[in-house]
Amino acid sequence: MRRTERHTAKHNANSLWHLYKTVPFLKVAKNFIFIQIGRYTPFFSVKNWIYRTFLRMKIGKKTSLALMVMPDTMFPERISIGNNTIIGFNTTILAHEYLIEEYRIGDVVIGDEVMIGANTTILPGVEIGDGATVSAASLVNRDIPPGAMAGGNPVRIIYTAEQLLERKNGKMLKSN
Repeated sequence: MRRTERHTAKHNANSLWHLYKTVPFLKVAKNFIFIQIGRYTPFFSVKNWIYRTFLRMKIGKKTSLALMVMPDTMFPERISIGNNTIIGFNTTILAHEYLIEEYRIGDVVIGDEVMIGANTTILPGVEIGDGATVSAASLVNRDIPPGAMAGGNPVRIIYTAEQLLERKNGKMLKSN
């Protein structure tokens, strides 16, 4: 189960209907403007500065968010990305989800030296461990352990860091 805070919808209306009771309109408008500027900014250091300064996202050193990456518009401050990580083209990172009967908010933690392929969607309340790789067009709806390779919709673990190490050690033993 993802780590999210659950809030029930009220007054016989879906949770999105109450959007601006959840988050102030001016915050969403400001975030939207700076996210759009960042999505088209070709300079990683400038993009990271915009996201750190105006959206209060935690972004590590030498991290690269490709063109068109879409951080959460309502709760970008709940996104943390480690050092030397690559987030691929057109990836969406969500820290919220609005459902009919409830909405959920959760932190997204992406570790150091993570590679996330293009067109991936990351849902709220997940953690992607240091050194993990997520293949393109994946739906990350659960935690990815450090060093693992994962992919698919929904995401599944293709191999763990331990399995990769065993495979490499096995090949080394055979070649000796």
